[in-house]
Amino acid sequence: MASELTHFDDQGQAHMVDVGEKPETRRVARAAGRIVMRPETLNLIRQGSAKKGDVLGVARVAAIQASKRTGELIPLCHPLPLTHIAVEFTVDEKASAVECAVTAETVGRTGVEMEALTAVSVGLLTIYDMCKAVDRGMHIEAVRLLEKLGGKSGHWKVG
Repeated sequence: MASELTHFDDQGQAHMVDVGEKPETRRVARAAGRIVMRPETLNLIRQGSAKKGDVLGVARVAAIQASKRTGELIPLCHPLPLTHIAVEFTVDEKASAVECAVTAETVGRTGVEMEALTAVSVGLLTIYDMCKAVDRGMHIEAVRLLEKLGGKSGHWKVG
């Protein structure tokens, strides 16, 4: 199985994939996830009356910042010059949840899936951090890649 995983060499040792010979192309990735909470907690977020302030505004900045630091956080991930990050939050009243969707873009030799996934994760963790005083039972779920474009493998989209 190690031969199928690109982050392992022939001897099964972890290594950073060599992307030096790959052409630079436009790369885009979209990821999403959500945090589920009590309706009262969701109401605090929607009204902007959480004790720590604008929860979604702070979470948006945290997600953007995390995307830019992905190469420092994920050991074998290449540091990438990002050209664009878009973070969207959607309130789902029925599920008592906040969905976070991130689009990451670069022009480079490797994809930005990890940047999009990291941004989603940190954005949701920031919501948890800012609201945990009133709702420790929140849970993060369904963090996943939705779509990727660019590179040799082309376009991939979930389902």
